[in-house]
Amino acid sequence: MPSSNFIGLMSGTSLDGVDGVLTQIDDAGHLDVLAHDFVPFDHAFRRDLLSLNQSGTDELHRSAMAGNAIARHYAEVVGALLQKTGLQTPQIIAIGAHGQTVRHRPLESDAHESSHRPAVGYTLQLINPALLAELTGIDVVADFRSRDLAAGGQGAPLVPAFHQGVFAQPGRCVAVLNIGGIANLSVLKADGSVLGWDCGPGNALMDFWCARHTGQAFDRDGAWAAGGQLHPELLLKMAGENFLHKQPPKSTGRDLFNPAWLLHHLAQFQDLEPADVQATLCTYTAYACSQDILRYAPDACQLIVCGGGALNGELMRQMVAHVPDITVLNSESLGLPPLQVEAAAFAWLAFKTMHRQTSSLPSVTGARGARVLGAIYPR
Repeated sequence: MPSSNFIGLMSGTSLDGVDGVLTQIDDAGHLDVLAHDFVPFDHAFRRDLLSLNQSGTDELHRSAMAGNAIARHYAEVVGALLQKTGLQTPQIIAIGAHGQTVRHRPLESDAHESSHRPAVGYTLQLINPALLAELTGIDVVADFRSRDLAAGGQGAPLVPAFHQGVFAQPGRCVAVLNIGGIANLSVLKADGSVLGWDCGPGNALMDFWCARHTGQAFDRDGAWAAGGQLHPELLLKMAGENFLHKQPPKSTGRDLFNPAWLLHHLAQFQDLEPADVQATLCTYTAYACSQDILRYAPDACQLIVCGGGALNGELMRQMVAHVPDITVLNSESLGLPPLQVEAAAFAWLAFKTMHRQTSSLPSVTGARGARVLGAIYPR
């Protein structure tokens, strides 16, 4: 089938930088990655983005300026991808640009008391897609979440349909776990149906604690966690978090799992060694993910792990221990490296939007029918 070129760009809740891929996608939606690039956020910009996760002064101005900066970071990645492949801008159909999530409050009450309409809430991703189109000379598809919220959905996760497209095995149940700042699970059922939701924290809490006590942005390979000791009482306290016990569909973010949340839970454990806290946080992430897998995908034959958490050896060892009857695989073993999966998903979502196809699961039927997710900003 004829193939078209699409670029996918992703900056996630880990706030480490921008991953981008340049892909070829054929008319059936089959995808091949031609090139990958990454541009890190510097410490000052990362700090600015983190500050926007909480209320503060002059938020509208700071958010708008951060959105412009995100667009410029994205444009830098696009330029690198074109240079790596030798392709020119007219050869790219569109860019799928997620933006940087700084608030995620789906279904938060915003309906008037006299109204019988359900609450919608909001989700906010910082990006100036018009500026990105101007900087690159390529059509941009952005704003993937808001249409889903308007139709009564959570607006997250956005990747289950893509996971189905690249990882599904007919007649077999497969689970796909993306561990970024937040962890989300896709269940690809044997009958072809798909479920997807956020499990809880991924790397966000571990990264914060590691940066605070070691000065490193993340715990490479989970080595620091592996050298600590699990603290059962702290784990039990964190495991009581209400979000972990909600039934899907559900989604979350740094609005909940943030430094203030962690420090609140640590208040009665002041004497713990920092490495023991890190070890417990690693186990907590594995626990939150594995509980949802065992509840909702007990018949899964495989668990495919992607995102930065797939590179954390200690976390992966714990995932294997928590789901002993399921084969745990790194997505790279199936041809798509962990740090490319989400960016590839946004290239695929751009492809779907340009073809006027529904591009997210679980499916929600809006009152007016059409469910194309993503707004197109022409070059």
